Amino acid sequence: MPHAPKRRRYMLEEGHEAQGEAQGLVCAQAPVADEEDTSSSSSTSSSSFPSSFLSSSSSSCYPLISSTPEEAYALPGTSSSSQSPQSSCPSPMAVASAPLSQADDGSCSQKEEGLSTSQPLPDTESFPKNVIDDKVSELVEFLLHKYRTKELTTKAEMLNIIIKDVQGHFPVIFSEASECMQLVFGIDVKEVDPSNHSYVLVTTLGLTYDGMLSDEQSMPKTGILILILSIIFMEGGCAPEKVVWEALNVMGVYAGREHFIYGEPRELITKVLVQEGYLEYQQVPNSEPDRYEFQWGPRAHMETSKMSLLEFLASVNGSDPRSFPVWYEEALRDQEGRKEFCYFVK
Repeated sequence: MPHAPKRRRYMLEEGHEAQGEAQGLVCAQAPVADEEDTSSSSSTSSSSFPSSFLSSSSSSCYPLISSTPEEAYALPGTSSSSQSPQSSCPSPMAVASAPLSQADDGSCSQKEEGLSTSQPLPDTESFPKNVIDDKVSELVEFLLHKYRTKELTTKAEMLNIIIKDVQGHFPVIFSEASECMQLVFGIDVKEVDPSNHSYVLVTTLGLTYDGMLSDEQSMPKTGILILILSIIFMEGGCAPEKVVWEALNVMGVYAGREHFIYGEPRELITKVLVQEGYLEYQQVPNSEPDRYEFQWGPRAHMETSKMSLLEFLASVNGSDPRSFPVWYEEALRDQEGRKEFCYFVK
């Protein structure tokens, strides 16, 4: 398996068992796509956005389909200049309740700067790394079950059920599993009672859509929505369909190819998310041959904001929203517009 420097990925291998529960995360190194200068005149090129968001957090858990959400979610400039977008975009792509192949020669290490826990993380080098990887995978599966059943969980429950034999490594395992839930599924693991360390699982950014079916194996689809909203934002409010699919392709999601998490992706993003009011999908006027583009839909504007999205992306990169002046100014304009709208409504 080829190795790429600095970028660690957790890869989800699809196989004949793709309908079952998660079995294990593959922590591996995957080749990094060459960064291309797909510049439009604006510095908000989305192809730059898709590669830098996740790449700054090297050892988080990114259960992926064939590549990593890193290639779809990274904020440009987090590892170099904040003025020149690199290829990157935080991609909340898919992983979990489908069988993840057992970890083999990979390893899951501690979080680096910007994504650290509140307490020192134990040295995982002294413990079999495949065991840590397996526990991260098991905890993701457990948290997905809690989300499906709308149940709270506690640190004690996680320790007793999932991590009882490696309790000293709980901070690492919990941190990576939580980040996986957020970036891949668009689900936040939030502490609601510090006294007993109880947690609730809620959709990220205040979005109310998760695309869950009644099927017990159904998985949240909020992650792919956040990715597309991010690309649209980075593209200046209007993203060409081609750009969106390029980001999704990096993560192994293709139009017309059935996906074990998303079903048929084109159906999901051009029909379901449009009908739900999160996206607008329109033909570019006078285009020949026909070309289409995506914009935020009214429900996306209602439930979240550009500033919330930028803060989310910056936090994952261990950065500050002000480090990205072009997008920060746009987010501020959006905030002012919201205030004016509320004033007139009153």
